[in-house]
Amino acid sequence: MKNAMMDFSVDRENNKVHVKRNFAAGRDKVWAAWTQSEILDLWWAPKPWTAQTKSQEFRVGGRWLYAMVSPEGEEHWSFADYQSIDAKNSFSGKDGFCDESGNVNTDWPQSLWLVTFVDDGPHTAVAISITYPSLTDLEKTLEMGFQEGFTMGLGNLDEWLAAN
Repeated sequence: MKNAMMDFSVDRENNKVHVKRNFAAGRDKVWAAWTQSEILDLWWAPKPWTAQTKSQEFRVGGRWLYAMVSPEGEEHWSFADYQSIDAKNSFSGKDGFCDESGNVNTDWPQSLWLVTFVDDGPHTAVAISITYPSLTDLEKTLEMGFQEGFTMGLGNLDEWLAAN
């Protein structure tokens, strides 16, 4: 199926991860799923974990502060600081781990995300470029299971789009 196709590649020379994925929905719906916390909470975390937003200001200079929560209630807090937004076309932001107050945890890698949205017939193609400050940070993120977890989350988005 076209919407389930995903390309995940690692560019170690430039400390980047590239992800391309098509979704069986129009751009407006896919954009909303990536930019509205009430929808992000429904798909962002790999099951059986859930995402729970504490706050989100989707604007340049705004922040999304959220936790990944295990079935047992264990919380891992993260943030996304939005740096650019071109409505329904792309957004970028700095991403990392933090505490529940949003204080950055510098023991863990941070990254810069660029997410773009392009019409592809009845589908929407989403391309994600994630840049790390160092190869060590990139490798640490991959060792944490980023590829597997993100793949699961994007599968959750497929399910949400199909049901809504």
